[in-house]
This record gives sequence, C-alpha cells and structure tokens, in this order.
Amino acid sequence: MLRDQSLIPLSHQHQHALALCVRIERASPIAEDDLPEWRAEIEEIFRSEIVIHFVAEEEIVFPAATEFSNLNPLVKELLADHAWLRQRFARGPQLSSVDVSELAKRLSGHIRKEERQLFEGMQERLSREQLTVLGQKLEQTLRNSAESCLLPNEKTRLRAAK
Repeated sequence: MLRDQSLIPLSHQHQHALALCVRIERASPIAEDDLPEWRAEIEEIFRSEIVIHFVAEEEIVFPAATEFSNLNPLVKELLADHAWLRQRFARGPQLSSVDVSELAKRLSGHIRKEERQLFEGMQERLSREQLTVLGQKLEQTLRNSAESCLLPNEKTRLRAAK
C-alpha cells in the first residue's frame, strides 16, 4: 500500500534509522576500536531525530490509532519498544558491540511493525480528513527534528557485504 502523505515525514525518518541499522548489521561484530565512532553516531541520531520522532508518535499517531480497538495491542507493543529503545540509547557511551547489534535489530523490527502494521492499519481506518489533520499535527511536531541525513564517518560508513 502506498504511504499516505500525512505519514511520509515519519516514513522518511524511518528510512534514516533503517539505513543506520543496515550499516550496523554489515559492520557487526563491531571492532572495539570502532565503537566510539558508532556510539557517537547513534547518540547524535537519537538526539537529533529519534527523540522528536518518538514524541510525535506517542502524542499524535498512537492516540489516533487507539481509537480502533484492534490496533490497541499493537500500540501497547510499540510503546514498550519505545521504552526499551530509550533505555538502550541512554546507555550510548557504554554500549558494547553486542548491545549495538541488539539495538539495531530491535529498532529495525520496531520500524517494520510501524510501517507494515500500524501505518497501513491507520490508512485503512482513518478518513482523508482525519489523515490530513494528523499530517498537520505531525508537521508541527517534527519541525524541530533534523532535516538532513547524518553522514557516516570513515568507521561507520556502509561497506560491501562480507
């Protein structure tokens, strides 16, 4: 299903986060010497984009989804993911190579649930007008998030698959 215009800003941010996850997966296991650069990039992405992204979902998207009882279990699961991810991101400077890989797997799975289940479910249930209002609220909330994609450094850039 094509993504509705109202949800595209969140989907673009999902693409940024998924790109990070792919790079982490390909770099894993991350060498101890490379961990500081990975930790710094993860912290920056969390600070500049993911914090605001989570707020937008929790204050705008999830409440709209809970109007539909069959989406409530999914929203609860996504909120639990947010809590888990926040805890891991908060440990940024102490993340081990295993922690970084685990974070990437959980973040990737979380994003796929939102895109494939939540967003599609909302698009099927919300009217055009409701989606438009949702999009306007998201635009307001997301205006303070980073608008440019962070470029990886030499140690965190995408490499050919092993």
